[in-house]
Amino acid sequence: MAEKARRRLRSSTVILGGMGALAAALTSCGSEPDKRCVDRGSYDTLNGYRVVDSKHCTSGSTSAGRSGKKGSRGGSVDGQWYYDADVDGRHADYGTFSKSQAVDRGGFGCSGSAGG
Repeated sequence: MAEKARRRLRSSTVILGGMGALAAALTSCGSEPDKRCVDRGSYDTLNGYRVVDSKHCTSGSTSAGRSGKKGSRGGSVDGQWYYDADVDGRHADYGTFSKSQAVDRGGFGCSGSAGG
């Protein structure tokens, strides 16, 4: 009797562990990539793009934001979401303006051929 209960416990542990790994793979693949609102006209080869307030980017958009809006320094800001960038203070570099490319770049269990 004790042997049967122990075997049942082991198999449910394996099943639950497998379900946890599957859930982690699915949620990380579908998760939202890290994004920063940057001024496209501010690129500097040493620092990258200047990070600006999110109000300069349209919510959820992967195309150009509201260009022509006045920035805090009086100049116009061409704001757009910049995904999966290395951020250093108020600058971001080595990212992408394409949300779909950012999702395809990483994430455990993600692949470039995922449905679509």
